Amino acid sequence: MGEYAKCAWKNLGRKRIRTALTILGISIGVASVILIGNIAEMGTDTVTGEMDSLGLSGIAITASGQDGASLDGDDLGAIKIMSSVKQATPIVMVTTKVSARAKDMQAIVWGVDSESEDIISLESVHGRLFNRNDIRTGAPVCLIDEQFARKTYLRGNIVGKKVSVLCGGAFQSYTVVGVIKTGTGLLQNVIGNYIPTFVYVPYTTLQAATQKKSFDEIAVKIKSGIPTESAGKTIVSRLNRLNGTADAYLSTDLAKQREGLNDILDMVTLVLSAVGAISLLVASLSIMTMMLVSVNERTREIGIKKALGATRGAIMLEFLLEAALLSLIGCVAGTAAGLLISWGASACFHALFRVRPDIMLMASAFAILSGTAFGVYPAWKAACLKPVDALRQE
Repeated sequence: MGEYAKCAWKNLGRKRIRTALTILGISIGVASVILIGNIAEMGTDTVTGEMDSLGLSGIAITASGQDGASLDGDDLGAIKIMSSVKQATPIVMVTTKVSARAKDMQAIVWGVDSESEDIISLESVHGRLFNRNDIRTGAPVCLIDEQFARKTYLRGNIVGKKVSVLCGGAFQSYTVVGVIKTGTGLLQNVIGNYIPTFVYVPYTTLQAATQKKSFDEIAVKIKSGIPTESAGKTIVSRLNRLNGTADAYLSTDLAKQREGLNDILDMVTLVLSAVGAISLLVASLSIMTMMLVSVNERTREIGIKKALGATRGAIMLEFLLEAALLSLIGCVAGTAAGLLISWGASACFHALFRVRPDIMLMASAFAILSGTAFGVYPAWKAACLKPVDALRQE
């Protein structure tokens, strides 16, 4: 077997340019499939992280509007004392304009609690987050993201500066007490085409500014080990009993919605990987073409070998090893290229470098098996040559 492998290796070196082009085709096919899988995995992680940072990993309790139902402090207190609830925080939201240094921007203003950072994952870069005194007094303070700070003041730390928020038909001034880390980019950049930034204020302050006594929703984090769907139904039932209503409240399992989005991303990855596999199939066909040309070029050589006693099996094995070596070298080169480009993309977009070993193994196996399979016919054709006819060839 070792002698056959050496012969196959030497034969590949005869036509180096043709061999290199065939290997390049295999490499591009393997690299494309691996690149698609890795980038999709990194994208899924980024989307999941962004959704977690927006509080999209628990349960959102909202009022349906039936029977005049709304969410208030009593509802929040009733939810907090439930045994299945780890944490609950009110959220008030307004889409409006914010202004700083004579620059007006469209934004979402979030009214949050002092404990909301545990659910929404606010990370302070400069200054501080809200405290209980801010919530209790309805202080005119705000948190802005670092991206907004750089757009308006051309620097990250603008603690102590003023930001105006349009509420109730007039701009109201808020003091910046903290600058929070801008999201990792994917989700916020998509939204950013329409809503450039988020501004956070105490929910009591926003309620006073908008004359709104109710909450838009209550974000709930469920204790570990408790099914979120059943916990959501229990919360809704309790609120309906507390307020004497029926079907007036809704529970949205945000984690399940996130899983649905991940399933869609996985499906897209599968489809794109299948498209990449087609390029692998085309590259494998190039192996058959190369091997057929090689058989025609080496007809006389094959005749000499068979005249000296080489069997059909030996001739066929030699050509199959050549096809397998082409596939293997292309597979290794393509895998290395795919991993390198994936790493470069993760560094460029500041994403966590992730690898899909399942897709990488499938792409490699498909490349080697298809390349070898497409080498069967040329190998069989070479093995079936008659020594007398082969020796007559020039």
